[in-house]
Amino acid sequence: MRLALMRPSKLVVKGLVIASAILACTPFLAPTASSDTAFTGIDGGAYAPGWTAAVDGPQPYNSISPDLAVPITMDDGTVLKADIIHPANNGRAADGKRPVIVQFQGYGKLPILVGQAVISAADSLGIKKPLEDWAGSLNLPGVGLDGLFDITRQLDAGAIEAALQDWKLANAGYTLVQVDLRGTGTSGGDWQVFGDREKQDAAEVIDWVTRQPWSDGNVGTMGISFTAISALEATDRKPPGLKAVFAYEGSGDIFNDIAGAGGAVGVGFLVPWLIGVNALKMIPDVTSILVGKFDPAQQLQWLKDRIADPLTLVDMVVNGYTALSPDQLTARTRQLVDPNSPFRKGLKADVSHIEVPTFMVGAWFDIFGTTPTDTFASIPLPEEQKKLVMGDGYHLGSGVAGFGHPGMPPRLDVLQRAWFDHWLRGIDNGIEKYTPLTFKQQGAGWTDAPEFPRAEATYRRMYLNDIPSGTSPNSRYDGGLSETARQGGVNDLTVAPGVLSLCSRDGARISAGVLAIIQACGDDSRIWENDGLTFTSSPVGQATTISGPLNVHLNVVEDAADGYWVSTVNDVAPDGSSREIATGQLVASIRQIDEDNSKTSANGDYTEPHYFLDLTRREPTVPGVPVTLDIALTPIEAVLQPGHRLRVDVYASNFPKALPPLFFLADSGLKPEHVRLDPDAPSWVNVPLTASIPD
Repeated sequence: MRLALMRPSKLVVKGLVIASAILACTPFLAPTASSDTAFTGIDGGAYAPGWTAAVDGPQPYNSISPDLAVPITMDDGTVLKADIIHPANNGRAADGKRPVIVQFQGYGKLPILVGQAVISAADSLGIKKPLEDWAGSLNLPGVGLDGLFDITRQLDAGAIEAALQDWKLANAGYTLVQVDLRGTGTSGGDWQVFGDREKQDAAEVIDWVTRQPWSDGNVGTMGISFTAISALEATDRKPPGLKAVFAYEGSGDIFNDIAGAGGAVGVGFLVPWLIGVNALKMIPDVTSILVGKFDPAQQLQWLKDRIADPLTLVDMVVNGYTALSPDQLTARTRQLVDPNSPFRKGLKADVSHIEVPTFMVGAWFDIFGTTPTDTFASIPLPEEQKKLVMGDGYHLGSGVAGFGHPGMPPRLDVLQRAWFDHWLRGIDNGIEKYTPLTFKQQGAGWTDAPEFPRAEATYRRMYLNDIPSGTSPNSRYDGGLSETARQGGVNDLTVAPGVLSLCSRDGARISAGVLAIIQACGDDSRIWENDGLTFTSSPVGQATTISGPLNVHLNVVEDAADGYWVSTVNDVAPDGSSREIATGQLVASIRQIDEDNSKTSANGDYTEPHYFLDLTRREPTVPGVPVTLDIALTPIEAVLQPGHRLRVDVYASNFPKALPPLFFLADSGLKPEHVRLDPDAPSWVNVPLTASIPD
């Protein structure tokens, strides 16, 4: 169906500006290392000034022409709604065909429209850059709120513009499209939560875009978080018009990132997120009324769809936390614990389908920080066509403070624009030569890497023992960690569920970084370690890099038919502060490992165990009988500076980061559990190090 362009009246535009002022939305929230490859290094080299000038210099268009509340009908009759922003000069829409950038929106396109208008208005008034520069300069060390300034210092890094589909892209000559996903915002149907139908919708929308008179047939997808996941999943059907992806804080595997990692649900984020999306999808299509496109029949169908499914997935959450046994799970809830169910499969993108250049930005402690390195490695493209930037931050800011400053990576909006200019317009700007892997090393600065894990990092065991390290006097037990097995006899160390994880880096991660505002929670585990067992190494004598995923192998004993285990790896500074750099969790009864999809190091130990997480394979534990667990920890790129130590922490809970379903907890009885240190069945961490840590 061909749709005519419609420009809103002056009254409508005025109304949107007023709404923008009232509803101003909240923003989403080291030296250069030389590269050993033909790529540029982290700062973009000689190409970077040109990328920045393309964004900050004069643009071919000085205004926009919005076409709002545009209906797009899917092949099953469901109507999705889109806002289309055309380049314009003095309010007159540009003629001709142009490349198009699409964002598939799950929170409703109205808040994004308002946010775009606010940014544009601030820019027009000349206050946007001074405000961003001021916020980016804030830093008040010593007040205990360093995490707050870690967030504000990112506001001049182009992150907001890269997330909100900045209208400057329209000034540059791109047509921008915001589409509400099926069952969300103003679109009809039931919310699919990344299901198969949602992927089909994305392909149909892209095909529709390529057939419009203002499209030149070249389409890019972009987004942050929810919309970044949708941008990646839009590749699934391989729509011919899709030519590039820019995904900021997205996920290629939602289940293993947050929905069911190790058999526990990331309730601290998922529950508020479900409530939020379900609430936002109930807002009627106000925009269609303002622009004179209100369709009573379509709006009635929208209302019927919302009444039929007002609380998507909430029933599954309620059932999961009220069922005392697996027999009490509903058929819908069982989909989450059945790896072959369409719902479960839909939570993982098939990255082998990605055939278009893809740029990803993430963070080691983002809620989706577990899988980006695997996603990057699995995309079947040359490094010129895929890039990954990983910051040491959270979901509310990925740790990109300083981007755009000398010696640092370019701003995110600059990288995004250069990516689309090259792959959608064919501009030879050199972005394909930008370093493929750009990392903020925890404990060090920004660097590039020829590969991940780094070839110079060798996996080696470091054994847990009961020899006091003298570095953690307030933990449940202060043990040692060494490359040589030093355990002399059998010793059971007991740990029990606790609540101190509310103030932890795990808590900061699941809160999208909000808890990290409190420095004592985000940067130091000593509060949480009062609930845990600690095993600490000797200090390193030289800077030692850790590069890759980690695995903690534990010999444990339960007092019940199940248990829940959490382990972290920490960087312990000479002053005693203990900063978590990797984390993992596992329900004991679903410890079965999928060998075909797991990875091991040269020593035969797991580096990245993958679990079936399948109820049909569940093996309850026998009280008093030891079992071995391999707990997969998040991948890391970190540096232990001279004098720092490596520490493994072991806990029996990590709420609110995760909470196993009730039937797991019921079988565990929330009883204390034990790490059995046994010289004949040792416990260790398999860690990739560039140098040995002295015993």
